[in-house]
Amino acid sequence: MTAVPLAPPVLGSLSPSRAGDFMTCPLLYRFRSIDRLPQTPSSAATRGTVVHAVLERLFDLPAGQRTVAAAAQLLAPEWERLCAAQPEVAELFGDEQELAAWLKSAEALLEGYFTLEDPRRLEPARREEHVQVVLPSGLRLRGIVDRVDVAPTGAVRVVDYKTGKAPREAFEGKALFQMKFYALVLWRTTGVVPALLQLMYLGDREVLRYAPDESDLVATERKLVALWQAIARATERQEFLPRPGKLCDWCDHQDLCPAFGGTPPPFPEQEPSSDASARARPGSGSVLLTGPSDSEAPGPVPAQRADALAR
Repeated sequence: MTAVPLAPPVLGSLSPSRAGDFMTCPLLYRFRSIDRLPQTPSSAATRGTVVHAVLERLFDLPAGQRTVAAAAQLLAPEWERLCAAQPEVAELFGDEQELAAWLKSAEALLEGYFTLEDPRRLEPARREEHVQVVLPSGLRLRGIVDRVDVAPTGAVRVVDYKTGKAPREAFEGKALFQMKFYALVLWRTTGVVPALLQLMYLGDREVLRYAPDESDLVATERKLVALWQAIARATERQEFLPRPGKLCDWCDHQDLCPAFGGTPPPFPEQEPSSDASARARPGSGSVLLTGPSDSEAPGPVPAQRADALAR
């Protein structure tokens, strides 16, 4: 009988958003992933959600019908669909005039998309695809890829839409981290290194492209494992320090942040599971989850979930 190799035990889980949170500010990671504090909807983030939905739906149309006008017609239905799922977003706008101006700004982003590529010439292999893999280290990586294109040659292109503006050259590496994350997951699940990573910035109609190689993805894996070990140590010590910076101006949690004179809430108690819950894995510096969990924190956390898919 052929032995079936066992999957490694899952130490924990990371998405690009939560990995980015910890690298930006460890305390922000704690507030979002461990405390599960609610986040106030913003018009910019909500616009990004609706534009992403429209661009996904656009490819449901026959190729010849994928026009700017068709995309604009999809905006209102997608906004209504979002309001039905998340009624609180409707409170972002004081009146119909504000909403109309916001929808017009979303339409401008869609027009920007059409200056970057012609969707009538494309047939994506996958859209809004949930991807995940458990690395040999036991770290589970997961996320949602906007689009995967596969050429007749088999070459793979990973595409992500951004509704903001392209970063300055000095910050391109940080922007590409998310794409290398996705490329790593796809490589580990399919054995194919994506030929091209493409970030499409609709705000200023720019495209950032990068061709990764296997060494890039190996380095990304090492970085993510080291990042998870740092998260596990911070969790064990219950010590997530703030890292003040320019992004603090947009943070929902300033009143709880010591950098602004606030006090974080008590650290959540870890609830024991039926099989001893979380425990330290000897010699790993990490925390081993012995029970099933969807958490991206190293141990059980309150059930309330914040939006983990920051665009």
